[in-house]
Amino acid sequence: MKIGILSPVAWRTPPRHYGPWEQMASNITEGLVAKGQDVTLFATGDSLTSGKLDSVISQGYEEDRNLDAKVVECLHISNLMEKASDFDIIHNHYDFLPLSFSKLISKPIITTIHGFSSPKIIAVYKKYNQSSSYVSISNSNRSPELEYLATVYNGIQTTEFSFVEFPDDYLLFFGRIHPDKGTLEAIEIAKRSKRKLIIAGIIQDQGYFKEKIEPHFTDQIIFAGSAGPDARKKLLSGAAALLHPINFDEPFGLSVAEAMYCGTPVIAFNRGSMPELIRDGVTGYLVKDIETASEAVTNINSISRNSCHTWAKEKFSSEKMVEDYLELYKQIVQR
Repeated sequence: MKIGILSPVAWRTPPRHYGPWEQMASNITEGLVAKGQDVTLFATGDSLTSGKLDSVISQGYEEDRNLDAKVVECLHISNLMEKASDFDIIHNHYDFLPLSFSKLISKPIITTIHGFSSPKIIAVYKKYNQSSSYVSISNSNRSPELEYLATVYNGIQTTEFSFVEFPDDYLLFFGRIHPDKGTLEAIEIAKRSKRKLIIAGIIQDQGYFKEKIEPHFTDQIIFAGSAGPDARKKLLSGAAALLHPINFDEPFGLSVAEAMYCGTPVIAFNRGSMPELIRDGVTGYLVKDIETASEAVTNINSISRNSCHTWAKEKFSSEKMVEDYLELYKQIVQR
C-alpha cells in the first residue's frame, strides 16, 4: 500500500522538544515503514524518517519566525494534494484545512482529529463528514456533531523509553508551561506534599511563567527547561510520580502514556481523556483538586510500577497504534 502522511509544519517531524502532532505523524510513519509499507512523509525538510520525505520548506514556522504560517500551510498542503494520485490513501494530521481539497482528488483521506482549537472549526469537519473518515484520539474528545470511523489511541515509540523499577524521590511536571497544563497547581501539590518537583517543558506563556512560576524556584522547585528525547526519557523514568493537574479537557496527554510506560504512576485531575488513560488506583490516581492530589502523593508507593508499564505497553504503544491504523486503511481502500 502506498501511503502519504501529512504532518504539520510548525516543528520538525519528529519534534526536537515540543510537537505532539508531529510526533504522532512520525511514530505512524516509522511503524508503517517497519511493516514494509511504502510511505511518504510530507513534513519540513529537516525532518527525520526511514520512509520517503517530501518537503517545500526547510524548517518549521515556529523554528524560523521569518516564515508566514498561512503561506507555509498553503504550500505544504497543496504539495501533497497535487501528488495525491501517487497514493492509495492519505493520512491527514494537519487538522481541518486539508479537508477542503478532499472532494477535488480521487484518493481517500483519513483524518486524525488531534483536538479542536475552537468549536468554530467543527463546521468544516461537518461539511466533509460524509466524504472523509475521521479518527478520534480518545472517546472523550469526540464532537456529537461528527461521525467517526474509530478511536485510535496515540502510540509511543517504546524503543525510546525504559522501564525503571526503583525511581528517585522527585515529582515531575512535564509539559507546556501554560495555565491549561496546571504548572502552578503542580507546584502547590509538591509544596503541600513537601516533595521535590522538577518542571520540564517549553514556555508557552511567558507572562504566566514570569509572574506565577519563576518566583517559586528554589532547591525544592527546579526548572529543567525544555527537555529533548534523552532528557525526557531520564526524567520520566526516574520520577516517583508525574503530576498532571490539567485545567482543560485534554484530548490525550502523551506524557501520561510515556510516564506509565516507564513505570511512573500519574496523578491527574479527572478531566478530558484522563479516565481513559489512567486506571484509578492501579496506574495512578484521578483526583479533583490540589488537596486530593496531595493526598494521592502520600499513597503513590502503593502503585505497582510494573502495572503501569504493562498497561501502557498494551494500550499505548506505537506498534498497537500502527496495527489499528493499517486495519482502517484497508477498510477505507476496499470501500
